[in-house]
Amino acid sequence: MKKKDIVNVVDPKKRKSKAQQEKKKTTSKKKEQEKKKTIKKEKKLEKQKKDNIKKETKQGIEKTEIKKEDKETVEEIEVEQLPLKKRIIKFIIKIGILFIGIIILITVFYALTEYKPEAKQAAVVEGEGYYTLNVEEPFTIMTWNIGYGALGDNADFFMDHGKMVQTADRNRINRNLYNIRARIDEVRPNIIFLQEVDISSTRAKHVDEYSLFKHHLNNYSTAYATNHKVLYLLYPLTNPIGNVHSGIATLSKYTIESANRIQLPSPYIWPISMVNFKRCALVSYVPIKDSDKKLVLMNVHLDAYTSDKHKEEQTKKLIKIMEQEKKKGNYVIVGGDFNQTFSNINIKKYPIGDNVWKPGKIDISMFNEEWQLLMDTETPSARSLDQPYENADKEKFQYYVIDGYIVSNNIEVQSIKTQDYEFTSTDHNPVLMKISLKKESE
Repeated sequence: MKKKDIVNVVDPKKRKSKAQQEKKKTTSKKKEQEKKKTIKKEKKLEKQKKDNIKKETKQGIEKTEIKKEDKETVEEIEVEQLPLKKRIIKFIIKIGILFIGIIILITVFYALTEYKPEAKQAAVVEGEGYYTLNVEEPFTIMTWNIGYGALGDNADFFMDHGKMVQTADRNRINRNLYNIRARIDEVRPNIIFLQEVDISSTRAKHVDEYSLFKHHLNNYSTAYATNHKVLYLLYPLTNPIGNVHSGIATLSKYTIESANRIQLPSPYIWPISMVNFKRCALVSYVPIKDSDKKLVLMNVHLDAYTSDKHKEEQTKKLIKIMEQEKKKGNYVIVGGDFNQTFSNINIKKYPIGDNVWKPGKIDISMFNEEWQLLMDTETPSARSLDQPYENADKEKFQYYVIDGYIVSNNIEVQSIKTQDYEFTSTDHNPVLMKISLKKESE
């Protein structure tokens, strides 16, 4: 027996231990390999998972886009499939909603910017006259609608069946105003009533006409009352009138002690009232030497386009103011553009034609014997604005007598005469009256 065999027989444990070690070594190696395989597999699974998420996300976006496209396509198909009548109705409804929205916005704009004068409010008086008013001393008074400096003989006006809205450029306006001032300088009346005097208006190219007259006639006492003020008049739509600030002005060589703006009845209902005239009387008080009475000057520009009923309401309001002052023993003169003819005035010389503006008529029976209603019928005080005056047939032209005075019977009227300036600078001629205050009866 060999030595090796002897050892094996003798020490079987050693033999077993060696085998176990080899087995253990093999097992450890296998575990390590399996671990590596597991890690590798896990990494592969994790990568696959990430790739799947990316793929699913991309597919989701594509599906969403497809859904949107499908939805739009369906809507287009539905629109295309709507009957023509329904499509037209749908379009009209959309336009209607848009139009209503615009109307609401415009209404809110005018409501927020509306000129809202009080029934009676003090007017600002500027300057002092250099003359003293005496009883029985003759003096002159002139009334003149200056047509905001833009209604010279070149102009017509769309509201009087003409075509123009903006009737003059700035150069023409300045020329008209210069000529009007020159005519006033020739006559130099003691008291002046002006109507349609703009302060800042698109139609007058934003010339401050009141300041212009006030500074030119710097030895006169002055007062002003607004009767039309709109931030932007959106009428007519194709060529809007624009910004308007217009009124009436009284200028006196005698100091105006105080003045009030008194609101006259307005015929306009809401919402038209927000953008229309707020007619008024500018009532100015002039002291008289050695007397506790006053000369009351009432400058007016009454409505032109309203009904006879509404015009009558304005006249009644005027009469009420006049009679209140007359009862105090004051001397009262109402003058201006009445846009009406007194019923006692013969206007057969100027028959009213067709397709022209027609003035109203003030019934003298509304007045008692304490009042004199005066107009000059020899020369027209206004012309029609249905066409320009220059190059027109003057024989066939439409003329009016609508400017004049209402005077209390404690005033002596010596003359009344319309100055014929051939409507070169405005659509009205001035009316000049010479008067004196009667001595108070003791």
